[in-house]
Formats: sequence, structure tokens, C-alpha cells
Amino acid sequence: MARTPSNMVPIGFNAPAFELYDTNSKKILKSNDLFGEKCTLIMFICNHCPFVVHINKEIVEMAKYYQKKGISFIAISSNDIINYPEDSPEKMSQVVSNEGYTFPYLFDENQQVAIEYDAACTPDFYVFDKNKKLIYRGQLDDSRPGNNIPVNGKDIREVFDCILNLKKIPENQKPSIGCNIKWKN
Repeated sequence: MARTPSNMVPIGFNAPAFELYDTNSKKILKSNDLFGEKCTLIMFICNHCPFVVHINKEIVEMAKYYQKKGISFIAISSNDIINYPEDSPEKMSQVVSNEGYTFPYLFDENQQVAIEYDAACTPDFYVFDKNKKLIYRGQLDDSRPGNNIPVNGKDIREVFDCILNLKKIPENQKPSIGCNIKWKN
């Protein structure tokens, strides 16, 4: 299992716009229509990565809680599906159903969105404010497969709570760690 860290793009980075196929609704969705009233979490994930499988339940719980409060969740898979067919849109649709995703799970077929966001790993997390400016990039929490630390979403939950309570976003942001994005040759 590879351990690739986030690239930690600069705070204040503007969210690049995109249009991607949603494996849940089976429609092309525009990022401008998906951003939340308060803020938006963009997650680069995939179906098979053990780091993502390890946190799926927490992502779903966070979404159910925070979506009601004006925070949007967007998941994107950018992996090469020729060499990693388990990450195909059909399999992504199964994950949506099996895991109970309440947010779009988008397929970045040409990997352009991952390039524009400088995404490096799965999972890779970005929180943007209501003006689409980056306010957080980094880990969900300190848990990793096999380290026996409970998954609780502490780092991102803290960011969301700061947004909702009009408090300062933590400056100490640790990179996410996960499998590298499976780039096309």
C-alpha cells in the first residue's frame, strides 16, 4: 500500500470550475451548481484504495450531518480505469449505493480536474469557502489503516465547525496520506 501525501496547495487557491459525469444521477454536473452556501468539501477518492475504504463510513456520517447546515460534499475519482477497472463508473455507482453516499461521486475521465487541483492521493481533501477560495487542505483525521486510531473526521469537522461558528480556521493543517492517484500512461 503506497503512502503518498497531499501536495498542500496554497491557502486562498481558487477552485477551478469543472463539469463531470456523476455516477449517481447519471448526469453531467457543473461544479458551480454543487458548491454549498457555507463551504464545500471536495474529496479525491476511489473505490479500491484501502485508505478510502477505511474512512468511507465517516465521510458518509459527516455528509449526513453537515449537508443540512449548508455544507456541500463532492467526491471525484480520477483514476485510470484501463489499468484499474475496479474504479470504473459502473463500480463507482455500486459504491454510491453500497456506502450510502448522499453526495455526487464524479468521474474525472481525462484526469484534468485532478491536475487542476494538484491532487496527489486518495483520499485528498480540499475545503473551499462560499467564495470558492481554499481554506483547508489536508487530512480527514489521524487514523490510517492499521494504526489503531479511531476514524472520527476530527480535522475536517473542526474546519466545518469553525465556518459554522464564524471562527478562525486552524492554520496547522497536516497532509492527507493515501494511495497515489493512478495516472494514465
